[in-house]
Amino acid sequence: MKLHVSSDLHYSFLPETGAVVSVHAATSPDQTVLSESLVIDPLPKLVLDPADARGERRFRAQLSGDVRIRYEAIVDNGARSLLPPGAIRHAWTDLPVEALLFLLPSRYCSSDRFISFAESTFGAIPEGGAMVQAVLGWLYENIEYAFGFSSSDTTAEHTFVERKGVCRDFTHLGITLCRALNIPARAVSAYAMGLKPQDFHAVFEVYLDHAWWLVDPTGLVPVENIVRIGVGRDAADIAFLSTSSPCRLIWQTVDVSPVV
Repeated sequence: MKLHVSSDLHYSFLPETGAVVSVHAATSPDQTVLSESLVIDPLPKLVLDPADARGERRFRAQLSGDVRIRYEAIVDNGARSLLPPGAIRHAWTDLPVEALLFLLPSRYCSSDRFISFAESTFGAIPEGGAMVQAVLGWLYENIEYAFGFSSSDTTAEHTFVERKGVCRDFTHLGITLCRALNIPARAVSAYAMGLKPQDFHAVFEVYLDHAWWLVDPTGLVPVENIVRIGVGRDAADIAFLSTSSPCRLIWQTVDVSPVV
């Protein structure tokens, strides 16, 4: 599927605020950036970082005053494969070294605190794809998608207790449960077609059967409608904007539509 993605960010910055911005569509085997443009007004001196091993591309700059950042691209997602129930879970010794980090607890995903719950709830399910699908089913049945119940400080533990949250909270809890089941899981920031209202979206990937598989724990967006931006341990790694000093949002829009 070919998708047109765009983001338009308008923020006010204190003088000489360092910023790291991640809005570019990632370059990866399952998504190809066919064309793109980036317009920043006023234009600062930019450091354009090359794509990392996961295809994420960032730029860095010193920003001051009112700044508008506009990005758009046409991306071909090809034919994304759905996670099969029979996908195998690897022994730790059989995992690629880059997957090991995503077995460990992180800032928002205290998977070590969920081992007992995860094993008692999902331990009898066949290991691998079926186990992840059971986690997704549990999230759908037990967590309500609702605004106003979480913040940037909300962890998976908080969401587990409150049983309410938004995409970031579903993602953190899904990652936490998968890691507790010895399945590498990593957070993904994305553009997603079909969200109402449109915004950046948080989903996650699991490593099974020698591949990373994209899943949406909210169930709101099919994987073929998702364009990956960044990948990391949790939300701390995949923010679209990180700054050295506080900044103020003036307005922000995100849009995703099919290319006819």
